Parts: sequence; C-alpha cells; structure tokens
Amino acid sequence: MTFAATVLTLYPEMFPGPLGVSLAGRAMREGVWSLDTVQIRDFATDKHRSVDDTPAGGGAGMVMRADVLAAALDSVPAGRPVLAMSPRGKTLTQARVRELAGGPGVTILCGRFEGFDERIFEGRDVEPVSIGDYILSGGEMAALTLLDACIRLLPGVMGAPSSGMDESFETGLLEYPHYTRPVEWEGRTIPEVLRSGDHARIDAWRKLQAETDTRLRRPDLWERHEGARVKSPSGARRRNKDE
Repeated sequence: MTFAATVLTLYPEMFPGPLGVSLAGRAMREGVWSLDTVQIRDFATDKHRSVDDTPAGGGAGMVMRADVLAAALDSVPAGRPVLAMSPRGKTLTQARVRELAGGPGVTILCGRFEGFDERIFEGRDVEPVSIGDYILSGGEMAALTLLDACIRLLPGVMGAPSSGMDESFETGLLEYPHYTRPVEWEGRTIPEVLRSGDHARIDAWRKLQAETDTRLRRPDLWERHEGARVKSPSGARRRNKDE
C-alpha cells in the first residue's frame, strides 16, 4: 500500500524539495509513497484571491480564513489523518510518527501569517502538530520534517528493518555516541571497548552512554524514561529488590 501525502499550502513549489532526493526521493520514484500539493489560494472566493483577514479583536498580522481552509480540505481525499502544522499543537514524537507511518498517509495543512482561524479545528477533524518550541515563517518546513520522519519508516526505505531501532527516541533515550576510522584522530582515540570485539561489553557500554547522555542533555526525556521504567512490572521488581 502506498503512503499518500497531500499538502495544502500557499507555496506548492516548495515540494517535494529535499524529499525528492536521497532515500525519500528514491522511495517516491519506486511508488512507496506519493505526494500531491493543493494551492489553498485556489479556494478563495473574491477577485483578489484572499486567504487571510485581520484578526478579530485587533492585533498585528493576518489570520488564515476558516472558510477558505475548509473548502481546500474538503477537496482532498478523506480517510487520512489531517494535521495542521502549528506551534500551538502537541509536539511531534517518534511514537506519533510511527502511528502515522503505519497508516494510509496524511493530509497536512500549512499555515502562514499569524496562523489559522481557530474554527477550522472545530469545524473539521484537524489535529494541530508542532515540531518544536520555536517559530518558523510557515508550516511548509515543518511539513517536510514530519513527512521525512514518516517516510524513512516505510518498509524498504531504510533497507534492513532494524536500521532505525537503536536511534534516538526509539527507546525513549538519546542514541549512544558513534565512532569510525581512523582509530586515532588529533590525539583522540575510539574507546577501547568498541575495539574489543566483546559484544556484551559493547552493548552494556552503549546502554550506559545512552542513559548518561539522556540524563545530562535531556532531563525531560530521562524523567519520562525513568517514570516508564518504574511503572513497568520489571521496573517495579528491580526497584523493590534494590529497596
């Protein structure tokens, strides 16, 4: 089954962009996933093709109109999650990416200006999604990020099914550090354990590094990881034994 993506945007020329090269581009050419773009402005109803208006209650900037957005959304195939890229949405997680990648595809609404008329979320089944706590000029770059995260998980895109299982966030931790040749570079050497050939020691070292880096660099992730571990049956047994 092809993973189908439809992007509603004021700038369809931004797509496929980087998704047209490398693994994602090859997968698209092989029919693993497809991409359609919809020009939101085509659904404007006035002679100026207006898609926005001044904010109710006053304030700076312009707001994308719910009626125009709804008409654009109503023109695309149903049966797929509809996401609106917005800093007001829940932060995208690897777990959510896996859910999306396992489905039929996505429809993505890209905002501009000050964002969307809130009624679009009430009038249509639209899920606001954020890719982080910062502001972009529009939703297109966020949509490219979301699609790339999904596409790389589609069967066959990365090659071996296990290729991405040890990566950051897949286990709730940051990924362990990597090294490659040369063994010594500017006086810095690859850790001895990685050259030992002892796979049990290597696995233990990598696990410890992942836990340490997550605890120091992302205490928010570490707190959630520790909470999940303690709540699990095996985690509870370990905790009781330690006590």
